[in-house]
Amino acid sequence: MWKSAGTLGAPQKPNIVLIGFSTTGKSQVGWKLAQRLGWAFVDTDVWICGMAGKSIPEIFAEEGEAYFRELERQALDEALARSRTVIATGGGAVVDPANRELMARRSWVILLEARPETILQRLRAVDAGSAVPTRPLLAGEDPLQRIVALKRQRQPLYERLADRTVHTDDRTPEEVLEAVLAHLRDLGVW
Repeated sequence: MWKSAGTLGAPQKPNIVLIGFSTTGKSQVGWKLAQRLGWAFVDTDVWICGMAGKSIPEIFAEEGEAYFRELERQALDEALARSRTVIATGGGAVVDPANRELMARRSWVILLEARPETILQRLRAVDAGSAVPTRPLLAGEDPLQRIVALKRQRQPLYERLADRTVHTDDRTPEEVLEAVLAHLRDLGVW
């Protein structure tokens, strides 16, 4: 069912990248999308953990954010060198201009969007029962304000990069998947 996308002379975009803030569904929907398309799936956060041999909170605590961003850039570059791959990125991957340029050139970009309150509720559900927050966003006081501030910084980058946007609030992963597929059909990708 794969179709060449783009107009005559335009570069073909051989991959699909899901961007968006933490817990908007990129990994879960990305996996389901790859299965539906019969494509490979890469979660850059998982890839980074494999490269570093430690979790993301450990990378941030022991090596710092700059080191994490280097690993993220490398993981994204390697994933986008492939074809017919659905790639779920970390929420901050769009901060690096080189990442944005690479994603725009080598993929169709779908933004998964959610309200800050939904993001916080989902982050808390992920961390339920954990003595130490697994998400750096939940470490510290007033995580909702941290989410709002980070989202405010990243939102213009998300919106400029995205070919299409899907809101995930109050939707199941299957409903989000169907919305993503509808956008991909509109774009002539699937």
